[in-house]
Amino acid sequence: MKRTSRDIRTANRYEVLRQIIAESPTSRQELAAATGLSLATVATLVGELLDLRMITEVGFEDSAGGRPRGLVAVNASGGALIGVDIAETYVHVELFDLALNVLARADEDMRPGESRPEQVVGHVAAAVGSVVAQAGVEAARVLGVGVSVPGQVDRDSGVAEYAPNWDWHDVPLLDLLAEHIAYPLYLDNPLRACAVAELWFGAARGRGDAVVVNLGTGVGAGLALGGGLHRGVSNSAGEWGHTTLVLDGRPCHCGNHGCVETYVGAPGIMRNLSELDPGSRLLHPQDQTATIDALARAVAGQDPVALKVVQDTARYLGAGIADLINLLNPEVVVLSSWVAARLGEPLLDEVRRAVARHALRRPLAATEIVLSPIPTDPVSLGAATFALEGALQSVGQRTVRRPRAGSRTAPPA
Repeated sequence: MKRTSRDIRTANRYEVLRQIIAESPTSRQELAAATGLSLATVATLVGELLDLRMITEVGFEDSAGGRPRGLVAVNASGGALIGVDIAETYVHVELFDLALNVLARADEDMRPGESRPEQVVGHVAAAVGSVVAQAGVEAARVLGVGVSVPGQVDRDSGVAEYAPNWDWHDVPLLDLLAEHIAYPLYLDNPLRACAVAELWFGAARGRGDAVVVNLGTGVGAGLALGGGLHRGVSNSAGEWGHTTLVLDGRPCHCGNHGCVETYVGAPGIMRNLSELDPGSRLLHPQDQTATIDALARAVAGQDPVALKVVQDTARYLGAGIADLINLLNPEVVVLSSWVAARLGEPLLDEVRRAVARHALRRPLAATEIVLSPIPTDPVSLGAATFALEGALQSVGQRTVRRPRAGSRTAPPA
C-alpha cells in the first residue's frame, strides 16, 4: 500500500522522538545525523514535538568554533502510555511515562478455560484501571493504550483475526475493550511488540536486520529488516512458529502437524519432559508457568532430566533458528519472552551449539545469538510504543483526540 505524505511525516516524527528518547539530551544536528533527515526537516519536527510538550529545551552545548547548539530532551511527565500484554496464561499491563520508564504494573492470571473474549476483556480492563490508579495519573495525560494479543491481527480494524491457542476467529477485540476503556486503543501482536522493544531499547538497537524469537505458550519471530519493522502484506509476517519442523509430527492448534511451536513453546517443552520422564516431579500438567519454573530450578541444580529436556528443546529450536539465519542473514537473533527469560543462559548455550550444527557458515559468522536484555516485559514496552505511534499520528487533531485507523475509543462519558 502506497504511503501518503502524512504517513511519511508521522514516521519521521516517530523516528525523531525515538532518537530523542534514546539519546536525551541531544541536539538537532545530532538528530539529523542519526536519522538521515535534513536539518530543516528535523527542526520542523522538533518544533512540533515541543508544541505537544513531548520534549523540552534543556540548554546548550558548545560546538567546535560555532555558536552553541540547543539541546532537547524527552519531557517524561508530558504524557503517559499503557502497554497491555495479553498472553495465553496471563494479562500483564504496564504504565509508562514518555521516557518509557515504568510507573506502575498490574497482573491478572488467566486459568485454563478463561479464554472467552469477554473474560479476557474483563482482565484487561481491571489491569488498566489498576495501573492508572497506582500511578495517580489524570485521564487526560494517558495518550493511548497499546494492546498485544497472540495470533494474527488486523491493526486497521482492531480485530483479532485468528488466535489458534484459543480458537478465536474474527474477534472485534478493540470494540469490546472500548466498552470498558476510555482511552485510544491500538492493536498488534507480541511478535511486532517484542521486535519494536528490541529496536528501541534492546539487542537490536542500531542493527539493520534482526530477528526476535518470541518463546512463550506460542512461538513466533518478530522481524526487523532494513532498519524497520517488517509486517508483511497482511501484517502476518513472522508466523515462524507455524512453519513445519517435523513432517507428520505433533498436532498443532493451527490444524497442521509438526509446527515449530509444538516442540519449543511451553506446552511443547512440557511434552518433551513427559516423553522423557512421564512421572517427573517437575511436570505440573495444568500449569505451564509452574513447569517451566521447576525446570529452570532443576537445570540450575544440574538435574540430569532437566538438562536433557533443555538440550532436546534447544535441538529443535536451533534447527528452526538456523533456517531463519540462512533465510534472512540477520545481524542478531534475540531470544525473548517469558520462557526464554526463565530458562536463560543454559537454553542459550544449547541453542548456540544446535544452530552451529545446522546454519551455513557464512551467515552464521555474521549473526549474534543473545537473550533479550530488556529488564521489563518486552511485550508491554513494545505495545506502549504502538500507542505512542498512534498519538503522534493524531498531531493536528488535538482538540478532538480522534484515533487513527486501527484504534478505538470509548464514547464520551
